[in-house]
Amino acid sequence: MKSPMVRKYAFHMILAGHRFSKAGQKKHALRCYCQAMQVYKGKGWSLAEDHINFTIGRQSYTLRQLDNAVSAFRHILINESKQSAAQQGSFLREYLYVYKNVSQLSPDGPLPQLPLPYINSSATRVFFGHDRRPADGEKQAATHVSLDQEYDNESSQQWRELEEQVVALVNKGVIPPNFHPTQYCLNSFSDNSRFPLAVVEEPITVEVAFRNPLKVPLLLTNLSLLWKFQPKDCSGKNDEEVKELVASEPEMIGTEVISEFLINSEESKVARLKLFPHHIGELHILGVVYNLGTIQGSTTVDGIGALPGCHTGKQSLGMSVRGRQDLEIQGPRLNSTKEEKTSITYGPDRRLDPIIVEEMPLLEVFFIHFPTGLLCGEIRKAYVEFVNVSKCPLTGLKVVCKRPEFFTFGGNTTALTPLSPSASENCSAYKTVVTESTSVCTALTSSASSVDFGIGIGSQPEVIPVPLPDTVLLPGASVQLPLWLRGPDEEGVHEINFLFYYESVKKLPKIRHRILRHTAVICTSRSLNARATVCRSNSLEDEEGRGGNMLVFVDVENINTSEAGVKEFHIVQVSSSSKHWKLQKSVNLSENKDAKLGSREKGKFCFKAIRCKEKEVATQSSEDYTFADIIFGNEQIISSASPCADFFYRSLSSELKKAQPSAHTEKQSVEDAVRLIQKCSEVDLNVVILWKAYVVEDSKQLILEGQHHVILHTVGKEAYSSPQKQEPPEMEPLKFFRPENTAVSSRPSVEQLSSLIKTSLHYPESLNHPFHQKSLCLVPVTLLLSNCSKADVDVIVDLRHKTTSPESLEIHGSFTWLGQTQYKLQLKSEEIHSLQLKACFVHTGVYNLGTPRVFAKLSDQVTVFETSQQNSMPALIIINNV
Repeated sequence: MKSPMVRKYAFHMILAGHRFSKAGQKKHALRCYCQAMQVYKGKGWSLAEDHINFTIGRQSYTLRQLDNAVSAFRHILINESKQSAAQQGSFLREYLYVYKNVSQLSPDGPLPQLPLPYINSSATRVFFGHDRRPADGEKQAATHVSLDQEYDNESSQQWRELEEQVVALVNKGVIPPNFHPTQYCLNSFSDNSRFPLAVVEEPITVEVAFRNPLKVPLLLTNLSLLWKFQPKDCSGKNDEEVKELVASEPEMIGTEVISEFLINSEESKVARLKLFPHHIGELHILGVVYNLGTIQGSTTVDGIGALPGCHTGKQSLGMSVRGRQDLEIQGPRLNSTKEEKTSITYGPDRRLDPIIVEEMPLLEVFFIHFPTGLLCGEIRKAYVEFVNVSKCPLTGLKVVCKRPEFFTFGGNTTALTPLSPSASENCSAYKTVVTESTSVCTALTSSASSVDFGIGIGSQPEVIPVPLPDTVLLPGASVQLPLWLRGPDEEGVHEINFLFYYESVKKLPKIRHRILRHTAVICTSRSLNARATVCRSNSLEDEEGRGGNMLVFVDVENINTSEAGVKEFHIVQVSSSSKHWKLQKSVNLSENKDAKLGSREKGKFCFKAIRCKEKEVATQSSEDYTFADIIFGNEQIISSASPCADFFYRSLSSELKKAQPSAHTEKQSVEDAVRLIQKCSEVDLNVVILWKAYVVEDSKQLILEGQHHVILHTVGKEAYSSPQKQEPPEMEPLKFFRPENTAVSSRPSVEQLSSLIKTSLHYPESLNHPFHQKSLCLVPVTLLLSNCSKADVDVIVDLRHKTTSPESLEIHGSFTWLGQTQYKLQLKSEEIHSLQLKACFVHTGVYNLGTPRVFAKLSDQVTVFETSQQNSMPALIIINNV
């Protein structure tokens, strides 16, 4: 032909092949179909291709060209076929029949590669370890890692950070160079560049992803993994033994066999296959081996008949052949060096090549009475059980958690930790003492060191050693420890990650430690909101005649929305904890001692705080805190014992962590002066509010208990027990010019200055004077000046009235100070000085004596700062005529 007509040629070859076949000319028929196939191949005419391949397969089989027959039938099955289900079923049966004949010719040959079902090799996942135990009544097993969990990049990063933190602590602050995070589950997202380590006698689970492309179901029987193993004896020599079959060496590697595995039409399904290593060495998982078959007499299986248990009868199984499929996983594309970027190279993926190492301890953790819901700040006691299920002892058990303020095992010393709830009312989780009713008004003090509670200088509060008896857990042993929990201060759902770290008593070179993970989900609902301020008391006398009293105002509001069935809250105790201050007594103690708060009610408390005695502070180490308890009920909760002190220290350390200032250096000379002034207004007083809540649940009354912490840093500044919602800042107008570089003013603020010198006026409240006999009334007034700072301060007292406006004259009235109009003094560190002044009045009335202006500067500084008056209350005096 002038222009070749290829399709016409191919069609005529098919017709010729058909005629040859009818005439019994099998070889000619096969040749014609093969020539036609060259034209149709890869043109997308899938139905025509299927027909030709099917005929080639049949003709090859009759000519005993079995390999060609298998190859032709294979093509029909592996291409995405558009045939009907019945047609696909007949193709599959034909294929299996031919295959069976081929395999019978060489029964001892290698297993043939099967085309079905498809395997997505890169989706293969490998899990090392036992399956998690289900919850047993009140016992809830640690969640750990399982194949049912989806991979989450963010959470795996968090677990990695927790593990690095504890490993660094164990290795004296440095992460060893050969450290790699523990991976129990390997998948396409994990780092598979190194050979994973598996422990002898612990199962290895391989999850294989199958897909059936056909419209007929496939039945896989006797499905198991194919592996080869290179054992190592104790001296480290290799015995080169290749195990390709399951039955050969079960004492080296035990293999699980799935007897029946059904994949429905066009279904994707995963199979989990296990190996049990009984010997150390190198294992290579090669692929899967199984019998491929169909279900007799049914082209499709509906949803009911699709269960593996429905066709156990042997007569229902059709023909099946034994074969294998290899698992070949391509590693990640390399892209770090120039050569790798310019060429396409892939790194290794070694998830299927584990190294079996010697026995290691294996820990299981169970939580008993672990709550799922708490009130904010509620304290609940649970128990945690540690079980060593291996044959080696374990030691060095620690738990690391990003939220250490959520739980505690109690203090380091047994004396601090109540072993069981005390037998007093309500079986409190706290350590309590019944008190005499007389000692209620004043505070009961005790002290404790934060080091005893694992929070000292340089310690990491996030890593908590688990107090195992004798620090070792023997094989098969279990130990139950109390665990106190405190509901987080923000309401909502909280996911809290615990990572348990432990080591073998025998140091092994390959695995240094093991970990166990647990994620607790806690839902918290609103309870109380506490707000506190501290201000200087104007009465300068205390027991020792020294100044420095404080008033602490505490407002507690019940913000519970009674979803949790809470009837009312009782404030049973307010405690303080500080290195330098302590609560002394309650100022507004009403007749009813028990402070009850119904829904949306607010209670106000006022306490007097005094400095701890110098000798107390001197003998205390830098980490000792003084606890003072003011009791409103008939029971004292010892706030310096577990769990009250634990949660206080934990919340304090997390608060300090949040409040760490950003590092920036300023001018040092003025800085020191400002720092001294700022120190005057600083106070490190922490308030702990202990409460009970009465809850009605299923017509039973429960008593819940808890505590809130308010951390006071600055005089006059409000502090809250729970983080306040920040209002988003308003949008500022855009500026199109560069602002001038203004240096940060290092002047102290007005509040800080007002705390430098404390002033107090002492005078008679009212005075009767006979003005008709003596026209001038003279009143002696004492002005007390107290230096609150640790440095020497120069003070100027100015008695001249500020006549800025006529209003100010009216306020002060017409009285004058007699004598000097200005005094210059120097006050030593924390010194109190009294000035005798005289006020002169010419007629009756009510006068405000609070007019003296006080200026102060540190003796070694040039700048003078005016200290504003503390007593915002006017100092009023009444002059009467008699």
